[in-house]
Amino acid sequence: MKLFKSILAIYILLINFSMYAQSKFDKVNIKTTPLSEHIYMLEGSGGNIGVSIGNDGVFIIDTQFAPLTPKILDAIKKLSNKPVKIVANTHHHGDHTGGNENLGNLGATIIAHENVRKRLLEQSPKLALPVITFNDKLNIQMNDEQVVIFHVENAHTDGDVMLYFTESNVLHTGDTFFNARYPYIDISSGGSVNGYINAVKSGLMFVDDDTKIIPGHGNLGNKTEYTTFLNMLETIKVAVLEEISKNKTEDEVAANTSITKIYDDLGYGDHFINSEKMRRTFYISLKE
Repeated sequence: MKLFKSILAIYILLINFSMYAQSKFDKVNIKTTPLSEHIYMLEGSGGNIGVSIGNDGVFIIDTQFAPLTPKILDAIKKLSNKPVKIVANTHHHGDHTGGNENLGNLGATIIAHENVRKRLLEQSPKLALPVITFNDKLNIQMNDEQVVIFHVENAHTDGDVMLYFTESNVLHTGDTFFNARYPYIDISSGGSVNGYINAVKSGLMFVDDDTKIIPGHGNLGNKTEYTTFLNMLETIKVAVLEEISKNKTEDEVAANTSITKIYDDLGYGDHFINSEKMRRTFYISLKE
């Protein structure tokens, strides 16, 4: 009897969680921003989506959460009556890959770095997995322009890629750029401070004053905002390394608000990653 009650309690908890999650996504609206004649940015809940439309079909970058797929497809249908042909994942996190299975079931080809497939294998059904993977760099000819997809090592995770639309001058950074906010550096998935900084520098090589930058999270960015983000990372790195040289502990660094004050005052810590978490992450990564 006790076992039955325990199973029933778990079942009810799962149902309530499912209903809460669905209710949460019911309130999400998909915002569409045109970036060029055929490139768009979609914002909803989760990682920002890039969309390319044209005669070849629809090419999208990232898929957010599974319950949002119908809303995302409705937004895309307002841009093109062609099917989603290719999906590219910038990394493996669920707020960027949650809709993979839905789109795979509709016939889309999923592309990602090989490490993304390795990580998704642990938790995802077959239709959610990338069917084309690569190690370093991949070029796609889609909708009359070349799309350069390139891997950046040990940045946000170990499977991050950026995508540059060569004719439209649009860069999608995935979660190697959080516009005007502290980033999440997933150390447990191969991310690192130094790799993250190097990734931003790699992206900067594609950027000029007219480039439109789709961040993983936050508003559409430009070169000035991207450079400010890089300066933030390097400033905090220098400050934390100085504390490490003084043999300060992780907790001491985490409590030292002066390290991030200039960016805390700008609201960088008002989002998913607060300032204490940022200082702690920098300490752990740089100490290693």
